Amino acid sequence: MRSIPPGVQIAPSILSADFAELGDQVDLVLAAGAKVIHIDVMDGQFVPPITMGPIVVKALAERVHDAGGFIDVHLMIEDPERQIDGFAEAEADLLTVHYEAVSEPLKAVERIRAAGMLAGIAIKPGTDVQVLEVVAEAVDLVLVMSVEPGWGGQRFIEASTEKIAEVRNLVGNGAVIEVDGGIDATTAASVVGAGASLLVAGSAVYSADDPQAAYRSIAAAASA
Repeated sequence: MRSIPPGVQIAPSILSADFAELGDQVDLVLAAGAKVIHIDVMDGQFVPPITMGPIVVKALAERVHDAGGFIDVHLMIEDPERQIDGFAEAEADLLTVHYEAVSEPLKAVERIRAAGMLAGIAIKPGTDVQVLEVVAEAVDLVLVMSVEPGWGGQRFIEASTEKIAEVRNLVGNGAVIEVDGGIDATTAASVVGAGASLLVAGSAVYSADDPQAAYRSIAAAASA
């Protein structure tokens, strides 16, 4: 079981990549210094869009792992427990499910870990932080959505910074805090200051004229 890379990490989200050149797009950010690749999985039910599944994760796993990278999969789907084994077989390193999509969050976390992956729980902007108490001591990562899940390119919700701090107080140092939505060079420092150390950046990286320079700019801002 691979560990989440230490320190503050920027995780480029391939949701915003050019899918016609997906392998090259992943190589591009890995060469720029990225150690975590974020993969958003959507089913058209939990959120309206439909994206990708274990087949894509499997197709990228070898090139990411050979480069020393880590595969971070975020499930925005109904009944995510049904897909745990598939993503384990596809060689995902971390599997995050939404608190709002599971009936028994602690059991979901335990099943993910039993399948050989690290386990994360995500919460939407409107979900109270206190719901995490049931998994606070068992989860490897908490993902705080700083936009409504479903689409890239949304504006960062300012109240997310306070929410990240609340999550950090709840879980202590036992779990990594990830933030997803509206992360760029202007928002990175504030979320790190609140307690996040894994920052998902999609359109801010891949929609830039120079994705490598954009990645490095966000990484520099996050570490400032």
